[in-house]
Amino acid sequence: MTYVHGKFVWFEHFSDDVPKARAFYEALFGWKTDPVAMGTQMYPLIENAGAGIGGFRAAPPDTRSQWMSYLSVPEVDAATKAAQEAGAKVILPPTDFAPVGRGATVADPTGAIFSVWRGADADPADSETIPPGAWYWTECWTPDRDMALLFYEKVFGFTHETTTSTQGPYYVLMTDGIARGGIMQATQPGPPAGWTPYVAVEDCDATAKRATELGARIGLPPTDIPDVGRIAVFMDTSGAMIGIVEATRAG
Repeated sequence: MTYVHGKFVWFEHFSDDVPKARAFYEALFGWKTDPVAMGTQMYPLIENAGAGIGGFRAAPPDTRSQWMSYLSVPEVDAATKAAQEAGAKVILPPTDFAPVGRGATVADPTGAIFSVWRGADADPADSETIPPGAWYWTECWTPDRDMALLFYEKVFGFTHETTTSTQGPYYVLMTDGIARGGIMQATQPGPPAGWTPYVAVEDCDATAKRATELGARIGLPPTDIPDVGRIAVFMDTSGAMIGIVEATRAG
């Protein structure tokens, strides 16, 4: 099996109203939801163009709605221990999710929550072409980008490249010369620190307009990003943040 350490390989939507979230995303991106068995429970698997790309889960009590990004690691227990030693807070200790894999959830030292994961099956392969409705990118919005960068490089062995953004330096996390995610300075006051995933779309403006028609609240209106494309960010009907990308070029 092929595993890609440092790649974000799965995304889950946590909310207090899974049917509402499903209806929003199915209408917006054309996703399908296929309940599959996970242990003794059924898991609402998100499918795009016939491929499983994520899932919906009920959020724990007193937890805000959010998208959870899953980072592939060689060994979940070791990664969780290293993260904790580097200042992270363990939210869910290493846990088996039979039959699909083992994972844990932590909050980095700046408060951004994410999960580490080792699947029972191989990780999705890297591809130069990302179809509409599939995941394109994920980035950490944080009140302290330098602290976050030090954490992710120390714990997971990322390197980085620096580009510019409206909020100053933007850090691109790399493994083996491949961009895996970004770190940007969040405006204050603003939303809590967190990882925001982006979905590839064919028309950013039309998709953002459709999102608002379905009840979303725009955080960043369609904006051109040099060498990337046109992006927008919004809060869905559950309050979870998500972005969309109309890429300048495929991949």
